[in-house]
Amino acid sequence: MKIGLFFGSFNPIHLGHMVIANYMANHTELDKVWLILSPHNPLKDKKLLIQVYDRLEMAKLATENCENIEVKDDELKLPKPSYTVDTLVYLQEKYPNITFVLIMGQDNLLSLPKWKNYEFILKHYLIYVYPRLGVSVSALSLHPSVTITNTPLMEISSSFIRKAIHEGKNVQFFIPDKVLNFIESKSLYR
Repeated sequence: MKIGLFFGSFNPIHLGHMVIANYMANHTELDKVWLILSPHNPLKDKKLLIQVYDRLEMAKLATENCENIEVKDDELKLPKPSYTVDTLVYLQEKYPNITFVLIMGQDNLLSLPKWKNYEFILKHYLIYVYPRLGVSVSALSLHPSVTITNTPLMEISSSFIRKAIHEGKNVQFFIPDKVLNFIESKSLYR
């Protein structure tokens, strides 16, 4: 089995995440996509994150009717901050018969050399990259482990959604309805 690992803070999860995960699960040779909730990405500001279990619940709500997209909370059990390489090693030990493929945006591919043990990742894992508007092509795009996909270009960001909610703007068509209801019920991002 070949599973794509789509890491993210999902703060909150939105339709851009869902389109990317759906494309990878249904338009590549991946059998499934696992959304790996990252409690804290060391390259992002921790102060902007809401409680991790609220982010986990929103991701589960967004994917509850998806047959080949699943939310995984394995990173919550690992030391903080979260390093992708440590999670990959942990998952490979836990599921030795699965081939894991890393899913990332073109912007993350550019910053990959800043990641902990990025050479190990390139040597041992395939990376499927989705395009990002305004991000230049990295020299790493030519690496034999890297595949640039034709994923639809999605320019919805969690920071845009958080700002819009904070300003009282309508975000109805940017996030799944159940996620929006959850956000409203808990007055998140206000």
